Amino acid sequence: MTLTFLLDPTGPDPLYQQLYGAIRSAILSGQLAPGERLPSSRTLAASLGVSRSTTTLAFDLLLVEGYLTSRLGAGTYVSTELPERQLEASPAGPAAPAASTAYPLSDYGRRIAETGALRVAAASAPIAFMHAGGPALDQFPLDVWRALTQRCLRNGNVPLGYEEDARGYSPLRAAIAEYVSRVRAVTCHPDQIVIVGGSQQALDLTARLFVNPGDRVVIEEPGYLGARHVFGAYGADLVPVPVDEAGLLVDGLPRSGVRLVHTTPSHQFPTGAVLSLARRLALIAWADRAGALVLEDDYDSEYRYSDRPIPALQGLDRHGRVLYVGTFSKVLFPGLRLGYLIVPTALVGLVSRAKWLTDRHAPLLEQAVLADFIREGHLGRHVRRMRTLYAARRACLIQALARHLGDRVRFLGGQSGMHLLISLESGLPDCEVLARATAEGVGLASAAPYYARSAPGGQFVLGYAHLTEPAIEEGIVRLARAVAG
Repeated sequence: MTLTFLLDPTGPDPLYQQLYGAIRSAILSGQLAPGERLPSSRTLAASLGVSRSTTTLAFDLLLVEGYLTSRLGAGTYVSTELPERQLEASPAGPAAPAASTAYPLSDYGRRIAETGALRVAAASAPIAFMHAGGPALDQFPLDVWRALTQRCLRNGNVPLGYEEDARGYSPLRAAIAEYVSRVRAVTCHPDQIVIVGGSQQALDLTARLFVNPGDRVVIEEPGYLGARHVFGAYGADLVPVPVDEAGLLVDGLPRSGVRLVHTTPSHQFPTGAVLSLARRLALIAWADRAGALVLEDDYDSEYRYSDRPIPALQGLDRHGRVLYVGTFSKVLFPGLRLGYLIVPTALVGLVSRAKWLTDRHAPLLEQAVLADFIREGHLGRHVRRMRTLYAARRACLIQALARHLGDRVRFLGGQSGMHLLISLESGLPDCEVLARATAEGVGLASAAPYYARSAPGGQFVLGYAHLTEPAIEEGIVRLARAVAG
């Protein structure tokens, strides 16, 4: 049989996802009957004018979800028992509300409902470059962490009740204050530190306390999706300001009327640019003149592979305008869900009360173990090991890109962090590059979602920290093969 579907190569979704949705809709509407045989992936690809990888990926998704079945040597058929019917027949679980049910959402809830994907989606693949912030979890000293945890429990010095101070475990705040002072030139007292559930909670607390609906908030263009969505959910009027090779274009900031600036100065996400010292000083001076706050998101500042690190904005601030966010998700492991927010002294009480209302305090056992991990030097040793490891993996990635893609690829911001932004000249739309790479077993993430305005084509974010050098080399070989076809 011949199937005809309308696919848009210029659309926001990859072609294989469009085809998957079209076939699924045809099955659910009855256009394709239960038990009906589908054309082969090769035949369908030829009739639609797409690559075979596009039809293969769509078929694979439908097979996994139960809409299609495959009979060895006999072809692919529409399932006789669809997933929706199995759900209808299942007695387990609460009944789903009717499609017409209207819930009374708050303005905040409505804005979240209208928000698109909160993360950049990418198909899973054996060689997954799409994990831009994924650390090498197999290198984490789990035996040390386990021993410290057992010691804390054995000594019985971990509070089992509520922590009276919503800012968090005092020994951990002291350890963090000493650590950031030494490695990031941050100037603070432990009393200024609030332990949070990762950097995302720090963003949410900041937005809740300092942003009203309609307030202007500057975000980097391109920039971190998590920040854009948080401030957008609170109704901020987002003002994207471009970045270049020296970071945020401070000269492009509005002269007044801005409540907050979110920036990733040590390793701009996703370009990898480092905000120059001159622009750091200019940004602080601008914030003081404009009466605005600056939220410095220093999410992977430990990993810099050349030159001396530039001091954090917070350490340069003499006007109490900078709030500093740090996280342990990148240097230790994401499942820890511990980060910290450093605030000016005048704001300590306010932020502490807001934290208490949110969740009282972060988990105490993990805080106690982390405090010992930092104080006894394990964090410093682990960061030094990972810096050496990641530098080697970064060099391997750059060499592999140059060797297998030559002048078809440019890369930016390769001197720090755990990912690389590349510009790839393939002559293909991004969705086709993603589909072809996935068919080769390589997962990529397009940089397009990180742009609040129109995005240039051909930009991709490659996370490398969690991949071995052989996997990186093989991944780029496969990518080159994918875009050559």
